[in-house]
Amino acid sequence: MEFIYNLFSSIPTTVLRKARQYTRKLWVRVLLMGLLAIVAVGISQLIEFLIPDELAQSVGGSSADRLLNVIASAMLSVTIFSITVMVSVYQSSSTQWTPRIHRLIMQDRVTQNTLAVFIGAYVYALLGIMLRELGTYKDEHAFVLFWMTVLVLVVIVVYLIRWVLHLQGFGQLIDITRQIEQVTRDQFKERLSLPCLGAIPLTGDVPEDCRPLRAWQSGYIQHIYPEALNALAEEYETDLYLTENIGSFVFLDAPVLHVVQKGADLDWDALCEEVRGCLILGDLRTYDQDPRFGLIVMGEVGSKALSPGVNDPGTAIDVITRIGRILSDYKDETETTPDEKLEHIHVRPLDPADLLRDGFGALSRDGAGSLEVQQRLQQTLSGLMQHPDEGLRIAARKMAKNELQRAFQALSFEPDRAALRLSADDSVELD
Repeated sequence: MEFIYNLFSSIPTTVLRKARQYTRKLWVRVLLMGLLAIVAVGISQLIEFLIPDELAQSVGGSSADRLLNVIASAMLSVTIFSITVMVSVYQSSSTQWTPRIHRLIMQDRVTQNTLAVFIGAYVYALLGIMLRELGTYKDEHAFVLFWMTVLVLVVIVVYLIRWVLHLQGFGQLIDITRQIEQVTRDQFKERLSLPCLGAIPLTGDVPEDCRPLRAWQSGYIQHIYPEALNALAEEYETDLYLTENIGSFVFLDAPVLHVVQKGADLDWDALCEEVRGCLILGDLRTYDQDPRFGLIVMGEVGSKALSPGVNDPGTAIDVITRIGRILSDYKDETETTPDEKLEHIHVRPLDPADLLRDGFGALSRDGAGSLEVQQRLQQTLSGLMQHPDEGLRIAARKMAKNELQRAFQALSFEPDRAALRLSADDSVELD
């Protein structure tokens, strides 16, 4: 009974995780708005029979026809224009900064909602015109259709204004860095609200009697559904040890997790087949459940800003500050209580040293010869050295020492070295 309860209790959470991934896809929102347009047309016809004849005849069918024709012609042009703007922003952002930004911009909610509304309104207008031509809406019964069309026009105007205001900063660097910072902080909060995905922290080696479950293809670990994995572990009487975290790249036949058998019999092939639906591998790394990827992308933006073709240390300094702000939310996942419902899953906690390397690694190397960049880096690391978590403090101090030595080798002017030394924390000592 306990297994059945845990299985059914894990279904809503897993479905919610998968549904949230689909809501970020443009075609899903367009499909939903198209269905809503069909429903709106159907509702307008049902309500029509409840309208008194005198009121229904106050608006002629020609008035509704004109509005429907305006929507049908305008929405097609506006949609094509919006798509053109999207494509140009995607290409320029990928070329100027990093191709990893492209997929984040594609998930921009304002853009997706606007396109969905435009296409949904276009579908609504076409359906209204078709039903008028078929005689479903007669001239003496077009009252509700007219006012429903007016309501659709109001929605179009509202989203058109939002779209115009959004275009003022859409694709610009400050908007892009804010988006990356926001999505990374959101993933951090989600991860730290359920440390180790709610499972038991895996801090040491896996048990000696475990059996490796090998990857069925090469790729990045994109998604893990811990509730469904825990239900499988209970069903097959096993414990699962995830030695690879989300965002890790695994090769074909490499161990992706380890299984400890607790029951008498184990259908290994069936377990492997069901694990494939709970642990998703793909050719691209994604932002979902992976705060480290957001840090890497931010570091790439700062690194690209320091290239000779761009030569924008101000952007690199801004990125360093944003990364420091993200990392200030860190807390040790091993010091929190795991979810009691996930007692059969063990997950590696985030390593603060890895987080620092993801965010500052490439940026600090490319900016080793820039005094201003190195000063902000040392100031940020000095701030992280005051963090309540001991692991992050130690990792920040070690990186501050290494990057200070790197900068001293790149900076040949002694006053620059002296200025950088003043920016570093007093506890950081060079060898």
